Amino acid sequence: MNAPMVLSPEALAKIDKAAAKYPPGQRQSAVMAALAIAQDEKGWLSTETMDFVARYLNMPPIAVFEVASFYGMYDLKPVGTHKLTICTNLPCALQGATGAAEHLKKKLGVRFGETTADGRFTLKEGECMGACGDAPVLLHNNKRMLCAMTPDKLDAFIEGLK
Repeated sequence: MNAPMVLSPEALAKIDKAAAKYPPGQRQSAVMAALAIAQDEKGWLSTETMDFVARYLNMPPIAVFEVASFYGMYDLKPVGTHKLTICTNLPCALQGATGAAEHLKKKLGVRFGETTADGRFTLKEGECMGACGDAPVLLHNNKRMLCAMTPDKLDAFIEGLK
């Protein structure tokens, strides 16, 4: 590879491990894992990072961008230290997610897709997270799912992050 290294050797080793799960010649099948690894390292997916992933997996850059822009878990612009994604689909909404989302907007002073002025919190609206019985559901940095998030629980969680 002649291009400069955008990701660390540790990240590349993780991508190689993910790609090894697929048949030879099918490295591109690891694109979702590669994007998640890159985002974990960089905090978001810049064009430079996505182009690097494309070269590394021997894919057209547009194919990587299509994946990254389709799925809500990938961030194509910088986000806060704490990305909070709340599910507002009907089952969650029926169990209080709409009120919880409004509470978060007011508490953080941002709308969906915005980051607080101090760069600490980004609030996103999410699609179903597969935990309808535990609604309202909040996902923290794509890694930690919190269930039955009432305004009091949301306040306590946010205070714990400060």
